[in-house]
Amino acid sequence: MAAFASNSLLCRAALAGRSIDAVSFTSIRLVSGALVLLALARGRTAGGGWIAAGALAGYAFGFSLAYLRLSAGTGALILFGTVQATLLLWGLARGERPTAPAWLGLLLALGGLVALTLPGLTAPDPLGAALMAGAGLSWGLYTVRGKGVADPLAATSGNFVLSVSFAALAAVVVPAAGGRFHLSLPGAGLAAVSGALTSGLGYVLWYAALRGLSGLQAAVVQISVAPMAALGGVAFLGERLTPRLLACGAAVLGGIALAVSARRDAR
Repeated sequence: MAAFASNSLLCRAALAGRSIDAVSFTSIRLVSGALVLLALARGRTAGGGWIAAGALAGYAFGFSLAYLRLSAGTGALILFGTVQATLLLWGLARGERPTAPAWLGLLLALGGLVALTLPGLTAPDPLGAALMAGAGLSWGLYTVRGKGVADPLAATSGNFVLSVSFAALAAVVVPAAGGRFHLSLPGAGLAAVSGALTSGLGYVLWYAALRGLSGLQAAVVQISVAPMAALGGVAFLGERLTPRLLACGAAVLGGIALAVSARRDAR
């Protein structure tokens, strides 16, 4: 989750500063992730597939393109709300029946997220909302595809390698549609760090962690990304630490602890 929060900060620093456009940022992110993971996996790509790769690219491009069209609070609620719904429905369809404490933990964590993002909520731009919802749905699908993979490193490597095809397609489609690319060395550097470290390596850890999480647990632990990213903004971007941030962060983490421990108590 720390890697996911770092991704949010890197994207914010690059796109909000206008040092790179969203498509270039995402393309460099995917390519750099593929190169690093291929090296670490020594060329192994077993377990990767086009569905997961398409979901990975859909999430990455959707998130970046939606970022500048939505306020941070609105974007977070749309993204996490879609992810939660996707993973919860998937878990229920597979026959998972969370206990009452697990549901209570989810509600507490979601309440903390809403309270954290409430001051920044605005009426969403329709296109931005659609892109962010698509990003959330894609990430939910990417998570589902990773459940039970035998080799998280090889699978993630394969997914990133295949996702480069979508980056190449974007390089053709954007100019054809009249769009323009713009990038600077700092912006490209932020994208490369996002791809190689916080995306590539972070997603390997996520696929490994999914082995021990139910659908509800996989959904609820990701809510921690919002307060972690906010704290990262305080530490690295000069944003202000407020009592509301501390209280909402405590509610989110408490809800996650309740949801995760509920399964252990049931056992």
